Amino acid sequence: MNFIIFLPVVVGLPFVKSAVDDLALLEKQKFLFEIVHRIEDPPMFEEHIRLGRTLVYNKEKYQQFDANMMAFYESYKQGALLPRGEFFGALVKSHHEQAYGLFNYFYFAKDWATCQQNIAWARIHVNEGMFVYALTLAVIHRDDFKGLMLPTIYEILPKSFFNSKLIHAAEKFDYITWSKYSQYERELDGFEQKSNKYLHDDYFYMKDFKTYQWWKLMDLAEHWHAAEWRFPLRENSKDLIADIEYASVMKNVQMFWHPVDYTRDIKDLNEHSALSYFTEDLGWNEHWYNLNMDYAFFLDGKTFSLDKDRRGEWWLFNVDQILTRYYMEASSHELGKIPKLSWCQPYEYGYNPHLISHNGVGYDSRINHFDYQKNGNCEGLDYMKDGFKRIFDAIESGFLTNNKGEKVDLHTPESVEYIGSLLQGNVDVVDKNYFRYWSMLNNMYLGNAALDDFMVEPSVNLNFETMMRDPIVYSYYKKNVEAFHLYKYNLEPYTTEELLMKDVKIENVDVSELVTYFDWVDFDVSNLLNEEMVFNDGKLVWDKSLYARQMRLNHKPFDYEAIVRSEKPQKVILRAFFGPKFDANGRIISLKENHFIEFDKLVHELAAGENRIKRSSDDFYWTVKDRPTYTELYHQLRAAMDGKHELPLNISEPSCGFPDRLLLPKGWESGYPMQFFFHIAPYEGSGEGYDSTTYCRIGTGERHIDNRPFGYPLDRPINENQFLTPNMYFKDMSIYHYNTLKPHSGTYKNFSEFDYTLPNVSFSKCFL
Repeated sequence: MNFIIFLPVVVGLPFVKSAVDDLALLEKQKFLFEIVHRIEDPPMFEEHIRLGRTLVYNKEKYQQFDANMMAFYESYKQGALLPRGEFFGALVKSHHEQAYGLFNYFYFAKDWATCQQNIAWARIHVNEGMFVYALTLAVIHRDDFKGLMLPTIYEILPKSFFNSKLIHAAEKFDYITWSKYSQYERELDGFEQKSNKYLHDDYFYMKDFKTYQWWKLMDLAEHWHAAEWRFPLRENSKDLIADIEYASVMKNVQMFWHPVDYTRDIKDLNEHSALSYFTEDLGWNEHWYNLNMDYAFFLDGKTFSLDKDRRGEWWLFNVDQILTRYYMEASSHELGKIPKLSWCQPYEYGYNPHLISHNGVGYDSRINHFDYQKNGNCEGLDYMKDGFKRIFDAIESGFLTNNKGEKVDLHTPESVEYIGSLLQGNVDVVDKNYFRYWSMLNNMYLGNAALDDFMVEPSVNLNFETMMRDPIVYSYYKKNVEAFHLYKYNLEPYTTEELLMKDVKIENVDVSELVTYFDWVDFDVSNLLNEEMVFNDGKLVWDKSLYARQMRLNHKPFDYEAIVRSEKPQKVILRAFFGPKFDANGRIISLKENHFIEFDKLVHELAAGENRIKRSSDDFYWTVKDRPTYTELYHQLRAAMDGKHELPLNISEPSCGFPDRLLLPKGWESGYPMQFFFHIAPYEGSGEGYDSTTYCRIGTGERHIDNRPFGYPLDRPINENQFLTPNMYFKDMSIYHYNTLKPHSGTYKNFSEFDYTLPNVSFSKCFL
């Protein structure tokens, strides 16, 4: 039987299947899935323990053996590595230096055997967070890992994503105790319902009740519930039920789910708490984490070929888009502009993440109106202020001096790459003497970590996977984007001739109804299980799986159809954007002041005459759907290795995609006004580059669809008198929000049971 290997691809798009006639690749995938299983526990797989007895120190086994690797080995010999169980911060300088050395042992290994031995060794001896960080980078950037994957970061390290209430419940889960409790609850259920005098009344009281605590509306206890079916809730759950092969693979897995909400469930600290469903969304935080793994600030462009992808420009464009998306979500709650990061005034929004670290220490919190000038690290504050001053001065003057004394022009379109590297603080920055670690040290300041700290208090600002939860991070990156916009302000606007495509006209664009809602999803937190691991004939018996059931923002699939007239056949690229129509005060935002999100980009062959270009939100080039869970992937992999089923090529989504369900802001019941913008331009590309089936082609120079600047034609100052051309089209739309919980506010017939029927309201694909 042939075994189908899989690459992360976009479901719904065409793909080419690949087959191998041996188990080599599947064995590698099995190793990666098992090496991060229950990462906080000592490794229990005998082959990992045998393999990881020693670190390979023979320099001949590596493509290069650098100072970072030697420093790491010396720290190990002297017992100076960050201990297991302690908090790891990828943006703590002392932690970063050790993680960099460990990554190099993985990345520069000449062969798989050497790399695998080092990974097994690190799993035993190295801090859990540091190990996962270095391994993730290796899986992304090593050539012989192409086609392989890790579980999502929130499945490997769930403590970085779920509040301590859920973590506590998961870690004390015991099947025997749960069974007894479940039986006890069933025995009393009838009595409780009959004796509850408020059950069928128009009023009932629950202490500290909040309308978004959906489990209380259903009268569900905040404990573990047995899943009714052998599949987790997600967008394609209905398809899973009908899949006979899937059912046979998962038939022996008992699934349990626990209701969970965001930190608003615990306390509304300030008005920003209303956004916790967005800022604490797992997909939102994972996307930022993946971006900073793909283009890690300490990986140089030449060695890792990141310069081929325009790494500085791409990183900065993504920051601008993420900040714009956040602003739209805040605007839908009428919160207004993102607060400025002021050097002389207290910061308005406090934040308490309610997270707990591996070592049991809770994450640092910040009170409202916290005064960084009085209570922060003065040296760190001065360094951040001085860095921003240097950047703004350089952009205004038009040049930056590198470490060789050479002046670099910052007033050209090509210099956006320098600006991006400068603001990210990556190793390709022209002023390496000052800015190489500048951004990392800024995050250390926000995370209350001093320059030479080694043992630090947990803080969300010290890791990429947690920092987007905190409102102050958006204020910090707003400062970065202000510098970006100052740079763009100094560029010449596009002329009408540069924007015009004389033989093409967009005659009309129809966009279908835009509707958002909250649905339910199950996130795999099985890595938190404390039960004894069982092996049968050397194989892991993974017969129980824990899931956190959470409401999350989603949208009804929508599409647009553009009617385009062309005078001749030609290859073009269509770009589609959307942005807010009004500001927080209800005033129309001018085109030159607005910020748009590019939500689609498409290369198309126009025919002479009328063309109809129709696109669905399922087809957008940069968005992804829900990924299979860790439990599902592992069991399907084992079935493929046992020869029972083929492992589908499109089993997972690319890690570099943006969550499709977060594309639209929440909107209003009455309609949140938006403005759509469409533009067609001649295609400028190699013709051999972008491939949607292997989107994460990092370091190949083939990641992007064309060669124009990211965000074109909105990447320059806009002169509205010269901007509008026939090959552009504007469309006013509104985003409507449907209240999924509204049917539960009255009499709920299925009291004490999870409702699998109400939320579908004809547009969620999740439910029966």
